[in-house]
Amino acid sequence: MSYVITPEEQPALPIEGSDDLFPVRRIYCVGRNYRAHAIEMGSDPDRDPPFFFMKPADAIVQNGATIPYPPKTNNFHHEIELVAAIGKGGANIPEKSALDHVWGYGVGIDLTRRDLQMAAREIGRPWDMGKGFDKSAPCTALKPVSVVGHPDTTDAAIWIKVNGEIKQQSTLDLHIWNVAETIAYLSELVELAPGDLIYMGTPDGVGPVAAGETMEGHIDGVGDITIKVA
Repeated sequence: MSYVITPEEQPALPIEGSDDLFPVRRIYCVGRNYRAHAIEMGSDPDRDPPFFFMKPADAIVQNGATIPYPPKTNNFHHEIELVAAIGKGGANIPEKSALDHVWGYGVGIDLTRRDLQMAAREIGRPWDMGKGFDKSAPCTALKPVSVVGHPDTTDAAIWIKVNGEIKQQSTLDLHIWNVAETIAYLSELVELAPGDLIYMGTPDGVGPVAAGETMEGHIDGVGDITIKVA
């Protein structure tokens, strides 16, 4: 049996210190998972359970890439995030064993066409074109848990600079829903599988990136990411 059209190449991320690759199946993103960011986006984080949106797997962008300024937006935003890579799937995963399902971690940027997102939100429509567009999910090479541990059980620093100026800065222990809680909750909604990525939400300070600018992101112990906008 053959395909009637040529299938696209499997999206994948490199693994630090290895020639192996981590195949990407789905990309789940946690919305408003820092209290200060939820407030700046007009939400009440003390009452909100976690919610999720998705990006296509082929939205992945390798560390060090130069990407085009996306079409149909005048308000293109950076959102620096911890990325958890799922190595063992499951449904209804208990919180106490949820971290056993994590293969490793990376540093990601949830790129957002904020004007499209906000326009959709105002009329109750999906955010897909504000969040899930081409090249909207930059991520570093992954580090396995055996190397990096579980970063959001610590006060590891997370920050991003645009053209050398700090724009977002916080610590991972300030997630409203930590990785274990997020996996447990999400696995009640969908069955997770090896190759899934979870972008864990961004601190406050999100803002625009212009053509010709460079984003430099960092998470203590996890890595550094640099993405240029053409």
